[in-house]
Amino acid sequence: MSDVVDQLTGLGFCTSREQIEALLSHAITSRLSPVQVVEQLAEIERRQREARNLASRTRRATIGKHTTMDRFDWSHPRKINRALCENILALGFASRCENVLFRGPSGVGKTMLAQNTCTAALAAGMTVCFTNVAAALADLLKQESLPAVERRLTRYTNVDLLVCDELGYVPVDTRAVDLFFQIISRRHEKASTIISTNLPFKEWGAVFPGAGCLVPLIDRFTEHLHIVDIEGDSYRQKHSGTSPPDAPARPTSSRFARVGRRPSKRGAS
Repeated sequence: MSDVVDQLTGLGFCTSREQIEALLSHAITSRLSPVQVVEQLAEIERRQREARNLASRTRRATIGKHTTMDRFDWSHPRKINRALCENILALGFASRCENVLFRGPSGVGKTMLAQNTCTAALAAGMTVCFTNVAAALADLLKQESLPAVERRLTRYTNVDLLVCDELGYVPVDTRAVDLFFQIISRRHEKASTIISTNLPFKEWGAVFPGAGCLVPLIDRFTEHLHIVDIEGDSYRQKHSGTSPPDAPARPTSSRFARVGRRPSKRGAS
């Protein structure tokens, strides 16, 4: 029996020695036919490979710890389209290479919804990358050569679902927005992108000051877009027992006021 296990391992089987030995012992005791043994061995190996594949994709996705949707308090926000959120979680938008925008103030569940969408995508066999916008752009800017930047860009452009979290919290320079444009442009109509933000489109110019590519960036992102606007007080502040601090004044840039066109809202399915 040990020789058989060694041969299967040498062929690249992922199933552990203990599982194979247990299956072979069961086959002998139950007098299974050769076809039944092969069928059961193939099924165990398939499950092992799927589990390893999921674990590998989950590590690369970098979603982080998060609260699952069964604990989401739908009654907390003053405004949220629950039906649209549930359709997004069902991933219909991803099969059509459409985009999603979760928009609202801090603490209303934008990141949680994005993370749970990522988890659903992983379970469906998709490749995923979850990243903070500022962190992703800093990652690209630290590359030491153009070929290195191109190689690193594939982390964000070649996945089935990309989530860019917290756009609007940290301003970025012109070089960074050019890279962000490359990500959105290369993914346009090829794969889905989710962005979470606290800003309307007309205020994105304050995050990307002086960026000439901001208008085409927004144009590409909004062409096939589902918008989830969430209104409410911070859930974290509510349960911490403290009052939320006064919101800082948002910087504005009249130069980019023209990018605030309102895309048509579409229902996901």
